[in-house]
Amino acid sequence: MFCYQCEQTAKGGCTKIGVCGKTDSTASLQDLLLYLSKGLSQVACAAREQGIEDPEVNLFTVKAVFSTLTNVNFDDARFVALINRCVALRDRLKAKVSGVEFDGPTVLMPALDIPGMVAQGREFGIENDPEPDADVKSLKQTLTYGLKGVCAYADHAAILGKEDNELYAKVQTLLAATLAQGLTVPQCVEAGLECGRINIRAMELLDDANTSTYGHPVPTEVKLGPTAGKAILVSGHDLKDLETLLRQTEGKGINIYTHGEMLPCHGYPELHKYPHLAGHYGTAWQNQKKEFAEFPGAILMTTNCIQDPKKYIENIFTTGLVGWPGAVHVQNDDFTPVIEKALELPGFAETVDKGSVTTGFARNAVMSVAGTVIDAVKSGDIRHFFLVGGCDGAKPGRNYYTEFVEQAPADTVILTLACGKFRFFDKKLGDIGGIPRLLDVGQCNDAYSAVQIALALAKAFDCGVNDLPLSLVLSWYEQKAVAILLSLLALGIKNIKLGPSLPAFITPNVLDYLVENYNIAPISTPEADLAEILG
Repeated sequence: MFCYQCEQTAKGGCTKIGVCGKTDSTASLQDLLLYLSKGLSQVACAAREQGIEDPEVNLFTVKAVFSTLTNVNFDDARFVALINRCVALRDRLKAKVSGVEFDGPTVLMPALDIPGMVAQGREFGIENDPEPDADVKSLKQTLTYGLKGVCAYADHAAILGKEDNELYAKVQTLLAATLAQGLTVPQCVEAGLECGRINIRAMELLDDANTSTYGHPVPTEVKLGPTAGKAILVSGHDLKDLETLLRQTEGKGINIYTHGEMLPCHGYPELHKYPHLAGHYGTAWQNQKKEFAEFPGAILMTTNCIQDPKKYIENIFTTGLVGWPGAVHVQNDDFTPVIEKALELPGFAETVDKGSVTTGFARNAVMSVAGTVIDAVKSGDIRHFFLVGGCDGAKPGRNYYTEFVEQAPADTVILTLACGKFRFFDKKLGDIGGIPRLLDVGQCNDAYSAVQIALALAKAFDCGVNDLPLSLVLSWYEQKAVAILLSLLALGIKNIKLGPSLPAFITPNVLDYLVENYNIAPISTPEADLAEILG
């Protein structure tokens, strides 16, 4: 195997087993599914030119690609099912297309068993990419990883009924483009920016899906300590799974806790209304092995972020695209096995006060006090805004973000989102004229909210976003972060600080291009970066 799609990749690329825990066979099956999904996209593009649109193919494409994102599915048997379904949909659609000569992934038939599929997958891994230009290959990989993030957001939105055929068409066009030979660096750069643009649309769809279903988030205090009683912990990102579980556990004496990126769910009125949504447990995804092992109830993983759960395999359940061999997979929104396990386990013996945090500062909440914010900037009470967020991870160097927030001057405001906030989410930073200095905007997909806040402030100050007293200090781990970075570049946002390390798939020439055109820079030290930003 060879994989370097995440920030924690070992020595420039995992070659024996992934840092995430995926095996060589899983990695190869993912490579095969991704290659076939690109072929499915080629067929979909050809069909669309002849006026043929297949909604099932469109939705499957984003689900298949999302399933190859880091820490989603580790179950080889489920990849076999996805591979066979991909080929069945491809051939069904291909039969409707006339006058087109197909080849490559549009005609490849998968082997009949897992060893055969694994061998096929190795043929289409990164190291066997025939692209001779290292910079073009780098940009194609960047595009591929950005599209994985786009597909994740598109799938989240589709779960709540929000879809866009134009978005699907662009995803498939760009997936097909990654197979093209003879592309130039400028063409690949433009494709990456187009990925960023369609990611903005995907996040917009998801934002609409979440807010139209559950209401716009409002600032909400969230209890951190446990409440005595039976317990279920929900991790991942999916709001609908949480709502369904809350409905199915009403009156059963079970408290529901959020974990990781589910923390912002407390800010949605239609979720917060359930009295047994008891609070938040734990921190970011990479700490789950310890935190989950100590949790005295059932655990539900709704989207990506799962780690090897062998110490608590009987207590953890997966749903959606998540999979782990041996873990019970819940289907058809029936969480009965999760509920039964929670009732069987002891739950928390006593109520413990561990303080609280506040979430729910999405764009509506922030812009409702925009006048106060603008006045504070004009008066000099607020000198600067920092957006400090992104993915958290276990690799050394991430304490930088904690120290950066701790050292940020008292006349600055910290906006944060995604699981990167767990480095400092419980810090008591006070307020400026009633405006909290730490504002939790939400999940990683709520980067859309953060962008809307920035655009609204730019309009209010009659300037460009790059002229605002706003700096982005980002951490990355997986491919949703790549998609968001491409979106920021597509919006023309410059001067981004990125860490804790730069992607292994970025060549020196591509990095030089980003530095020259966008002034992207790696983080250094909190002291040096604050001094440079604040001048």
